[in-house]
Amino acid sequence: MTEYAAGTPSWVELSTADPEGALAFYGGLFGWKATDASEEHGGYRTWLLDGASVGGLNPVGEPASWVTYVATGDARATADRVRVAGGTVIAGPTEVGELGRMVLFTDREGVFLGAWQAGTMRGADRTNAPGAFAWHDLNTHDPERAKAFYSAVFGWEPDDQDMGGTTYTVWQVGRRGIGGAVQVPEQAPPRWVVWFAVADRDDAVAKTEKLGGTVLEPKLDVPGVGQLAVIEDPQGAFFGVMQAETADE
Repeated sequence: MTEYAAGTPSWVELSTADPEGALAFYGGLFGWKATDASEEHGGYRTWLLDGASVGGLNPVGEPASWVTYVATGDARATADRVRVAGGTVIAGPTEVGELGRMVLFTDREGVFLGAWQAGTMRGADRTNAPGAFAWHDLNTHDPERAKAFYSAVFGWEPDDQDMGGTTYTVWQVGRRGIGGAVQVPEQAPPRWVVWFAVADRDDAVAKTEKLGGTVLEPKLDVPGVGQLAVIEDPQGAFFGVMQAETADE
């Protein structure tokens, strides 16, 4: 990827108070390496896969979590739209040197998300391939409120689809799906979930267990999508892996 259209997820970031533990886990699971810690940016590192960037490692955060950043052409305008739509701006717009500008905010349910206005750093070099992020889901208690909020902030167009009696919303930018949303029970926390592509879901599950992670859902098969699993890393960060369905499946 060299460019990200406004409204498209462009970066993911793991925030954790145990970066060394994260390096061991994700290195074993996805084959990631990381750049040296940047003194200029508070020890921040970039995850690399075969030399290509796939996300960031921020050495702060308790509990540990994955954060998605959505591309924007104007971070300040995005922050303004968040406030008008009923969300809360947590930080920013913040200049990150010549790399770009960031905004961190929560939606009307308190779900955390980021926006990134590119400077010299456009976003991840690699997406939609094994070891890179491939999809982003919003788990929400109130789909209608979520659709109103994100349409106002990013211009996303919701496309509701029936998936076996469950309504699944696909977020679209220019008729291209960039993520989704699904209603979860009240006892489940609302949150954004990052999904990473893998070549073999069952192999990723086995590696997770050996590396000290927790497999919350080992076999989640979705027709037309593929074979999925839901995981927590040893520090408690929640994410998913997905083996895409091939044409002959």
